[in-house]
Amino acid sequence: MTTPRDTPASRRVRANGDGTVYQRKDNRWEAAGYVLAPGNTRKRIRVYGTTRKEALSKLTEKIAASNRGLPAPSARGSLAAYLTYWLENGAVHHLRENTHTRYTAVTRLYLIPGLGKKKLTKLTAKDVRTWLNQLRTTCQCCTRGLDTARDQPLCCAAGNCCSKRLSPLTLTYLHSVLKSALEHAVREEEIPRNVARNVRTGTPRPRRFEPLTAEEAREFLAAASGHRLQPLFELALHTGLRKGELLGLRWEDLDLAGGTASIRRTLQRTSTGGLTTLPTKTRASERRIALPTRCVQSLKLHREQQQREREAAGTTCQHSRHVFTTTQGSPIDPTNLTRTFTTLLRNAGLRRIRFHDVRHSTATLLLEQGVELVVIKELLGHAHIAVTATVYAHVRLRLQRDAIDLLGNAFDGPANDGSTHDDDGDDPPPCGATVH
Repeated sequence: MTTPRDTPASRRVRANGDGTVYQRKDNRWEAAGYVLAPGNTRKRIRVYGTTRKEALSKLTEKIAASNRGLPAPSARGSLAAYLTYWLENGAVHHLRENTHTRYTAVTRLYLIPGLGKKKLTKLTAKDVRTWLNQLRTTCQCCTRGLDTARDQPLCCAAGNCCSKRLSPLTLTYLHSVLKSALEHAVREEEIPRNVARNVRTGTPRPRRFEPLTAEEAREFLAAASGHRLQPLFELALHTGLRKGELLGLRWEDLDLAGGTASIRRTLQRTSTGGLTTLPTKTRASERRIALPTRCVQSLKLHREQQQREREAAGTTCQHSRHVFTTTQGSPIDPTNLTRTFTTLLRNAGLRRIRFHDVRHSTATLLLEQGVELVVIKELLGHAHIAVTATVYAHVRLRLQRDAIDLLGNAFDGPANDGSTHDDDGDDPPPCGATVH
Protein backbone atom coordinates (compact mmCIF):
# COMPACT_ATOMS: atom_id res chain seq x y z
CA MET A 1 0.00 0.00 0.00
CA THR A 2 1.35 3.40 -0.98
CA THR A 3 1.34 6.10 1.67
CA PRO A 4 1.39 9.88 1.00
CA ARG A 5 4.99 9.92 2.18
CA ASP A 6 5.92 7.43 -0.54
CA THR A 7 4.23 9.45 -3.27
CA PRO A 8 6.71 11.32 -5.49
CA ALA A 9 6.95 15.05 -4.74
CA SER A 10 5.67 16.01 -8.19
CA ARG A 11 2.50 13.89 -7.74
CA ARG A 12 1.43 14.80 -4.24
CA VAL A 13 -2.16 15.96 -4.03
CA ARG A 14 -2.45 19.68 -3.30
CA ALA A 15 -5.40 21.45 -1.74
CA ASN A 16 -8.10 22.91 -3.95
CA GLY A 17 -7.01 26.34 -5.24
CA ASP A 18 -3.31 25.79 -4.52
CA GLY A 19 -2.53 25.03 -8.17
CA THR A 20 -0.34 22.30 -9.57
CA VAL A 21 3.40 21.81 -9.72
CA TYR A 22 5.37 19.32 -11.80
CA GLN A 23 8.76 18.79 -13.41
CA ARG A 24 9.14 19.45 -17.13
CA LYS A 25 11.14 17.48 -19.65
CA ASP A 26 13.85 20.15 -19.59
CA ASN A 27 14.25 19.43 -15.83
CA ARG A 28 12.75 22.78 -14.86
CA TRP A 29 9.80 22.91 -12.49
CA GLU A 30 6.51 24.47 -13.55
CA ALA A 31 3.72 25.62 -11.24
CA ALA A 32 0.31 26.76 -12.46
CA GLY A 33 -2.74 28.20 -10.76
CA TYR A 34 -5.61 30.66 -11.03
CA VAL A 35 -5.29 34.28 -9.89
CA LEU A 36 -7.36 37.45 -10.08
CA ALA A 37 -7.12 39.29 -13.42
CA PRO A 38 -8.19 42.79 -14.54
CA GLY A 39 -11.96 43.13 -14.97
CA ASN A 40 -12.68 41.00 -11.88
CA THR A 41 -11.98 37.81 -13.85
CA ARG A 42 -9.63 34.93 -13.17
CA LYS A 43 -6.86 33.57 -15.33
CA ARG A 44 -4.42 30.68 -15.18
CA ILE A 45 -0.78 31.63 -14.83
CA ARG A 46 2.40 29.60 -15.02
CA VAL A 47 5.69 30.19 -13.23
CA TYR A 48 8.98 28.34 -13.43
CA GLY A 49 11.94 27.51 -11.24
CA THR A 50 15.05 25.36 -11.08
CA THR A 51 13.62 23.48 -8.08
CA ARG A 52 10.14 22.47 -6.99
CA LYS A 53 10.41 24.73 -3.95
CA GLU A 54 11.32 27.76 -6.07
CA ALA A 55 8.45 27.28 -8.53
CA LEU A 56 5.97 26.65 -5.72
CA SER A 57 7.17 29.72 -3.84
CA LYS A 58 6.60 31.93 -6.88
CA LEU A 59 3.10 30.55 -7.38
CA THR A 60 2.23 30.95 -3.71
CA GLU A 61 3.35 34.58 -3.80
CA LYS A 62 1.12 35.34 -6.80
CA ILE A 63 -1.88 33.58 -5.28
CA ALA A 64 -1.38 35.46 -2.01
CA ALA A 65 -1.34 38.76 -3.90
CA SER A 66 -4.49 37.69 -5.73
CA ASN A 67 -6.20 36.90 -2.44
CA ARG A 68 -5.40 40.44 -1.28
CA GLY A 69 -7.33 41.77 -4.25
CA LEU A 70 -4.36 42.69 -6.45
CA PRO A 71 -5.08 41.70 -10.06
CA ALA A 72 -2.24 40.13 -11.99
CA PRO A 73 -1.19 42.13 -15.04
CA SER A 74 -1.96 40.74 -18.44
CA ALA A 75 1.00 40.39 -20.75
CA ARG A 76 -1.43 40.63 -23.64
CA GLY A 77 -2.46 44.07 -22.39
CA SER A 78 -0.93 47.41 -23.25
CA LEU A 79 2.23 48.87 -21.81
CA ALA A 80 0.13 51.67 -20.32
CA ALA A 81 -1.89 49.14 -18.30
CA TYR A 82 1.24 47.44 -17.02
CA LEU A 83 2.90 50.73 -16.09
CA THR A 84 -0.16 51.67 -14.05
CA TYR A 85 -0.11 48.27 -12.34
CA TRP A 86 3.63 48.56 -11.65
CA LEU A 87 3.33 52.01 -10.07
CA GLU A 88 0.35 51.05 -7.90
CA ASN A 89 1.44 47.58 -6.78
CA GLY A 90 5.20 47.31 -7.21
CA ALA A 91 7.14 50.56 -7.20
CA VAL A 92 5.05 52.10 -4.43
CA HIS A 93 6.44 49.58 -1.93
CA HIS A 94 10.11 49.97 -2.87
CA LEU A 95 10.56 53.67 -3.66
CA ARG A 96 10.55 56.74 -1.50
CA GLU A 97 7.45 58.86 -1.84
CA ASN A 98 9.16 61.69 -3.71
CA THR A 99 10.83 59.23 -6.09
CA HIS A 100 7.50 57.49 -6.69
CA THR A 101 5.93 60.87 -7.44
CA ARG A 102 8.62 61.59 -10.05
CA TYR A 103 8.18 58.14 -11.60
CA THR A 104 4.42 58.72 -11.81
CA ALA A 105 4.91 62.10 -13.50
CA VAL A 106 7.38 60.63 -16.01
CA THR A 107 4.95 57.82 -16.82
CA ARG A 108 2.01 60.19 -17.27
CA LEU A 109 3.85 62.81 -19.34
CA TYR A 110 6.20 60.72 -21.48
CA LEU A 111 5.95 56.92 -21.26
CA ILE A 112 2.21 56.46 -21.73
CA PRO A 113 1.80 59.12 -24.49
CA GLY A 114 4.79 57.73 -26.39
CA LEU A 115 4.61 53.96 -25.85
CA GLY A 116 1.41 53.30 -23.91
CA LYS A 117 -0.55 51.80 -26.81
CA LYS A 118 2.10 49.17 -27.52
CA LYS A 119 1.41 45.62 -26.33
CA LEU A 120 3.71 44.66 -23.48
CA THR A 121 4.77 41.40 -25.16
CA LYS A 122 5.31 43.06 -28.55
CA LEU A 123 7.41 45.99 -27.37
CA THR A 124 10.78 45.98 -29.13
CA ALA A 125 14.09 47.74 -28.72
CA LYS A 126 13.35 49.56 -31.98
CA ASP A 127 10.16 50.99 -30.46
CA VAL A 128 12.10 52.30 -27.45
CA ARG A 129 14.86 53.76 -29.61
CA THR A 130 12.35 55.47 -31.92
CA TRP A 131 10.51 56.94 -28.93
CA LEU A 132 13.72 58.34 -27.42
CA ASN A 133 14.79 59.81 -30.78
CA GLN A 134 11.44 61.57 -31.13
CA LEU A 135 11.78 63.06 -27.65
CA ARG A 136 15.33 64.12 -28.49
CA THR A 137 14.34 65.98 -31.67
CA THR A 138 10.83 67.36 -31.07
CA CYS A 139 9.80 70.53 -29.27
CA GLN A 140 7.99 69.77 -26.02
CA CYS A 141 5.76 72.82 -26.43
CA CYS A 142 4.43 71.21 -29.62
CA THR A 143 4.28 67.61 -28.41
CA ARG A 144 2.57 68.22 -25.08
CA GLY A 145 0.47 71.17 -26.19
CA LEU A 146 2.04 73.50 -23.66
CA ASP A 147 1.86 76.51 -25.93
CA THR A 148 -1.84 76.17 -26.72
CA ALA A 149 -2.61 76.26 -22.98
CA ARG A 150 -0.97 79.67 -22.55
CA ASP A 151 -3.00 82.85 -22.55
CA GLN A 152 -0.73 84.25 -25.23
CA PRO A 153 0.92 81.55 -27.41
CA LEU A 154 4.64 82.07 -27.85
CA CYS A 155 5.75 78.95 -29.66
CA CYS A 156 4.08 76.56 -32.09
CA ALA A 157 0.58 78.04 -31.85
CA ALA A 158 2.10 81.40 -32.78
CA GLY A 159 4.09 79.90 -35.65
CA ASN A 160 7.43 80.45 -33.92
CA CYS A 161 8.76 77.16 -32.51
CA CYS A 162 11.11 77.63 -29.57
CA SER A 163 12.71 74.20 -30.13
CA LYS A 164 12.52 73.39 -26.42
CA ARG A 165 13.94 69.88 -26.29
CA LEU A 166 14.68 67.52 -23.44
CA SER A 167 18.22 67.44 -22.12
CA PRO A 168 20.35 64.28 -22.43
CA LEU A 169 20.17 63.92 -18.65
CA THR A 170 16.35 63.92 -18.74
CA LEU A 171 16.31 61.39 -21.59
CA THR A 172 18.56 59.09 -19.59
CA TYR A 173 16.21 59.39 -16.61
CA LEU A 174 13.15 58.53 -18.74
CA HIS A 175 15.00 55.53 -20.12
CA SER A 176 15.92 54.33 -16.63
CA VAL A 177 12.29 54.52 -15.45
CA LEU A 178 11.17 52.40 -18.40
CA LYS A 179 13.97 49.90 -17.73
CA SER A 180 12.86 49.59 -14.10
CA ALA A 181 9.26 48.90 -15.13
CA LEU A 182 10.23 46.28 -17.70
CA GLU A 183 12.68 44.67 -15.28
CA HIS A 184 9.77 44.20 -12.87
CA ALA A 185 7.81 42.55 -15.69
CA VAL A 186 10.72 40.17 -16.33
CA ARG A 187 10.90 39.19 -12.65
CA GLU A 188 7.17 38.45 -12.70
CA GLU A 189 7.74 36.40 -15.87
CA GLU A 190 5.33 38.50 -17.90
CA ILE A 191 7.96 39.03 -20.63
CA PRO A 192 11.11 37.01 -21.39
CA ARG A 193 13.58 39.91 -21.53
CA ASN A 194 13.95 43.62 -20.92
CA VAL A 195 14.16 45.17 -24.38
CA ALA A 196 14.98 48.61 -22.97
CA ARG A 197 18.37 47.27 -21.87
CA ASN A 198 19.32 46.80 -25.52
CA VAL A 199 18.98 50.53 -26.20
CA ARG A 200 21.99 52.73 -25.50
CA THR A 201 21.33 56.36 -24.66
CA GLY A 202 24.94 57.40 -24.17
CA THR A 203 26.48 58.90 -21.07
CA PRO A 204 25.21 62.44 -20.49
CA ARG A 205 27.54 65.12 -19.28
CA PRO A 206 27.29 65.54 -15.51
CA ARG A 207 25.43 68.61 -14.30
CA ARG A 208 27.86 71.48 -13.92
CA PHE A 209 28.22 73.03 -10.51
CA GLU A 210 29.94 76.17 -9.32
CA PRO A 211 31.53 75.52 -5.91
CA LEU A 212 32.65 78.31 -3.67
CA THR A 213 36.32 79.18 -3.63
CA ALA A 214 38.16 79.41 -0.33
CA GLU A 215 37.87 83.21 -0.39
CA GLU A 216 34.14 83.05 -1.20
CA ALA A 217 33.60 80.53 1.58
CA ARG A 218 35.24 82.90 4.07
CA GLU A 219 33.06 85.78 2.85
CA PHE A 220 29.93 83.65 3.20
CA LEU A 221 30.80 82.58 6.75
CA ALA A 222 31.44 86.23 7.62
CA ALA A 223 27.97 87.13 6.30
CA ALA A 224 26.41 84.27 8.31
CA SER A 225 28.15 85.34 11.51
CA GLY A 226 25.57 86.18 14.16
CA HIS A 227 22.73 84.47 12.31
CA ARG A 228 20.80 81.92 14.41
CA LEU A 229 21.61 79.24 11.80
CA GLN A 230 25.31 80.08 11.63
CA PRO A 231 26.23 76.65 13.14
CA LEU A 232 24.28 74.92 10.35
CA PHE A 233 26.14 76.74 7.57
CA GLU A 234 29.49 76.16 9.29
CA LEU A 235 28.70 72.47 9.59
CA ALA A 236 27.64 72.31 5.94
CA LEU A 237 30.88 73.88 4.70
CA HIS A 238 33.14 71.84 6.99
CA THR A 239 31.54 68.41 6.47
CA GLY A 240 29.66 68.50 3.15
CA LEU A 241 26.45 67.10 4.65
CA ARG A 242 23.36 67.11 2.45
CA LYS A 243 20.56 69.56 3.21
CA GLY A 244 18.24 66.80 4.42
CA GLU A 245 20.97 65.28 6.59
CA LEU A 246 21.63 68.62 8.27
CA LEU A 247 17.96 69.22 8.99
CA GLY A 248 17.46 65.62 10.13
CA LEU A 249 20.20 65.76 12.76
CA ARG A 250 19.05 65.21 16.35
CA TRP A 251 20.93 65.99 19.53
CA GLU A 252 21.32 62.29 20.34
CA ASP A 253 23.24 61.94 17.06
CA LEU A 254 25.95 64.31 18.29
CA ASP A 255 28.80 63.51 20.62
CA LEU A 256 30.15 66.97 21.32
CA ALA A 257 32.57 65.67 23.94
CA GLY A 258 34.10 63.26 21.45
CA GLY A 259 33.66 65.60 18.49
CA THR A 260 31.66 63.21 16.28
CA ALA A 261 28.26 63.08 14.57
CA SER A 262 26.27 60.03 13.48
CA ILE A 263 24.32 60.54 10.24
CA ARG A 264 21.28 58.28 10.44
CA ARG A 265 18.34 60.11 8.88
CA THR A 266 17.23 62.85 6.52
CA LEU A 267 14.37 65.35 6.62
CA GLN A 268 12.22 65.77 3.51
CA ARG A 269 8.88 67.27 2.59
CA THR A 270 6.49 64.80 0.96
CA SER A 271 3.14 65.48 -0.68
CA THR A 272 1.19 63.33 1.79
CA GLY A 273 3.16 63.39 5.03
CA GLY A 274 4.53 66.93 5.02
CA LEU A 275 7.89 67.19 6.78
CA THR A 276 8.96 63.58 7.22
CA THR A 277 12.06 61.98 8.74
CA LEU A 278 13.36 59.17 6.56
CA PRO A 279 16.41 56.89 6.58
CA THR A 280 19.51 58.15 4.79
CA LYS A 281 19.65 58.16 1.00
CA THR A 282 21.67 54.91 0.85
CA ARG A 283 23.18 52.51 3.33
CA ALA A 284 26.58 54.09 2.69
CA SER A 285 25.08 57.47 3.63
CA GLU A 286 24.59 56.19 7.18
CA ARG A 287 27.96 57.07 8.63
CA ARG A 288 29.90 58.60 11.50
CA ILE A 289 31.97 61.70 10.86
CA ALA A 290 34.40 63.82 12.83
CA LEU A 291 33.43 67.37 13.77
CA PRO A 292 35.89 70.28 13.57
CA THR A 293 36.59 72.09 16.83
CA ARG A 294 35.01 75.24 15.40
CA CYS A 295 31.74 73.41 14.74
CA VAL A 296 31.74 71.78 18.18
CA GLN A 297 31.99 75.17 19.87
CA SER A 298 29.27 76.65 17.64
CA LEU A 299 26.93 73.73 18.35
CA LYS A 300 27.40 74.11 22.10
CA LEU A 301 26.44 77.78 21.88
CA HIS A 302 23.55 76.88 19.57
CA ARG A 303 22.19 74.41 22.12
CA GLU A 304 22.17 77.12 24.78
CA GLN A 305 20.45 79.54 22.40
CA GLN A 306 17.86 76.90 21.50
CA GLN A 307 17.09 76.33 25.17
CA ARG A 308 16.51 80.08 25.66
CA GLU A 309 14.19 80.13 22.64
CA ARG A 310 12.17 77.25 24.09
CA GLU A 311 11.79 79.02 27.40
CA ALA A 312 10.66 82.16 25.61
CA ALA A 313 8.16 80.22 23.49
CA GLY A 314 6.59 78.65 26.57
CA THR A 315 3.64 76.35 25.91
CA THR A 316 3.73 77.00 22.16
CA CYS A 317 7.14 75.33 21.83
CA GLN A 318 7.02 71.98 20.01
CA HIS A 319 10.12 70.57 21.77
CA SER A 320 11.55 68.92 18.68
CA ARG A 321 14.70 66.84 19.21
CA HIS A 322 16.23 68.22 16.03
CA VAL A 323 19.45 70.19 16.27
CA PHE A 324 18.28 72.89 13.88
CA THR A 325 14.73 74.13 14.37
CA THR A 326 12.60 77.24 14.04
CA THR A 327 12.23 79.62 16.98
CA GLN A 328 9.08 77.66 17.90
CA GLY A 329 11.00 74.38 18.06
CA SER A 330 9.58 72.78 14.90
CA PRO A 331 11.75 71.26 12.14
CA ILE A 332 12.94 73.65 9.44
CA ASP A 333 11.35 73.31 6.02
CA PRO A 334 14.08 72.65 3.38
CA THR A 335 12.58 75.37 1.16
CA ASN A 336 12.87 77.95 3.93
CA LEU A 337 16.49 76.99 4.49
CA THR A 338 17.19 77.58 0.79
CA ARG A 339 15.62 81.05 1.03
CA THR A 340 17.80 81.91 4.01
CA PHE A 341 20.88 80.62 2.21
CA THR A 342 20.11 82.71 -0.88
CA THR A 343 19.62 85.81 1.26
CA LEU A 344 23.01 85.34 2.94
CA LEU A 345 24.69 84.91 -0.45
CA ARG A 346 23.14 88.18 -1.59
CA ASN A 347 24.20 89.96 1.60
CA ALA A 348 27.75 88.73 1.10
CA GLY A 349 27.78 89.98 -2.50
CA LEU A 350 28.35 86.44 -3.82
CA ARG A 351 26.93 84.81 -6.92
CA ARG A 352 23.82 82.68 -6.50
CA ILE A 353 24.42 78.94 -6.22
CA ARG A 354 22.40 75.94 -5.08
CA PHE A 355 22.60 74.82 -1.47
CA HIS A 356 23.89 71.47 -2.75
CA ASP A 357 26.88 73.31 -4.22
CA VAL A 358 28.08 73.89 -0.65
CA ARG A 359 28.62 70.13 -0.50
CA HIS A 360 30.58 70.32 -3.76
CA SER A 361 32.56 73.22 -2.34
CA THR A 362 33.64 71.12 0.64
CA ALA A 363 34.82 68.26 -1.53
CA THR A 364 36.60 70.54 -3.98
CA LEU A 365 38.46 72.44 -1.26
CA LEU A 366 39.47 69.19 0.44
CA LEU A 367 40.83 67.81 -2.83
CA GLU A 368 42.80 70.98 -3.42
CA GLN A 369 44.28 70.63 0.07
CA GLY A 370 45.58 67.18 -0.88
CA VAL A 371 43.08 65.07 1.10
CA GLU A 372 42.84 61.49 -0.15
CA LEU A 373 39.83 60.63 -2.32
CA VAL A 374 38.82 57.73 -0.09
CA VAL A 375 38.60 60.07 2.93
CA ILE A 376 36.32 62.44 0.99
CA LYS A 377 34.19 59.48 -0.12
CA GLU A 378 33.62 58.45 3.50
CA LEU A 379 32.89 62.01 4.58
CA LEU A 380 30.34 62.62 1.83
CA GLY A 381 28.71 59.22 2.24
CA HIS A 382 29.06 58.08 -1.38
CA ALA A 383 28.22 54.43 -1.99
CA HIS A 384 31.31 53.87 -4.17
CA ILE A 385 34.57 55.75 -4.60
CA ALA A 386 33.90 55.75 -8.35
CA VAL A 387 31.05 58.18 -7.71
CA THR A 388 33.40 60.56 -5.92
CA ALA A 389 36.04 60.20 -8.63
CA THR A 390 33.51 60.86 -11.41
CA VAL A 391 31.85 63.89 -9.83
CA TYR A 392 35.16 65.60 -9.04
CA ALA A 393 37.14 64.43 -12.07
CA HIS A 394 37.75 68.02 -13.21
CA VAL A 395 39.32 68.88 -9.85
CA ARG A 396 41.59 65.84 -9.97
CA LEU A 397 42.63 66.76 -13.51
CA ARG A 398 43.63 70.25 -12.37
CA LEU A 399 45.64 68.79 -9.49
CA GLN A 400 47.35 66.38 -11.89
CA ARG A 401 48.30 69.31 -14.11
CA ASP A 402 49.75 71.18 -11.14
CA ALA A 403 51.77 68.11 -10.15
CA ILE A 404 53.06 67.64 -13.69
CA ASP A 405 54.03 71.31 -13.89
CA LEU A 406 55.90 70.95 -10.60
CA LEU A 407 57.78 67.97 -11.99
CA GLY A 408 58.53 69.97 -15.14
CA ASN A 409 60.05 72.72 -13.00
CA ALA A 410 62.34 70.11 -11.47
CA PHE A 411 63.46 68.94 -14.90
CA ASP A 412 64.07 72.51 -16.05
CA GLY A 413 66.27 73.33 -13.03
CA PRO A 414 70.08 73.45 -13.19
CA ALA A 415 71.79 70.08 -13.24
CA ASN A 416 74.31 71.23 -10.63
CA ASP A 417 75.29 74.28 -8.62
CA GLY A 418 78.65 74.81 -10.40
CA SER A 419 80.81 73.08 -7.79
CA THR A 420 82.90 70.08 -8.66
CA HIS A 421 82.56 66.69 -7.09
CA ASP A 422 84.88 63.77 -7.12
CA ASP A 423 83.13 60.90 -8.77
CA ASP A 424 84.47 58.32 -6.38
CA GLY A 425 81.07 56.65 -5.81
CA ASP A 426 80.91 57.70 -2.15
CA ASP A 427 78.79 60.87 -2.52
CA PRO A 428 75.22 60.88 -3.83
CA PRO A 429 74.69 62.42 -7.28
CA PRO A 430 73.71 66.11 -7.40
CA CYS A 431 70.00 66.93 -7.44
CA GLY A 432 68.60 69.91 -9.33
CA ALA A 433 65.48 70.38 -7.17
CA THR A 434 63.42 68.59 -4.63
CA VAL A 435 60.15 67.18 -5.97
CA HIS A 436 57.29 67.34 -3.47
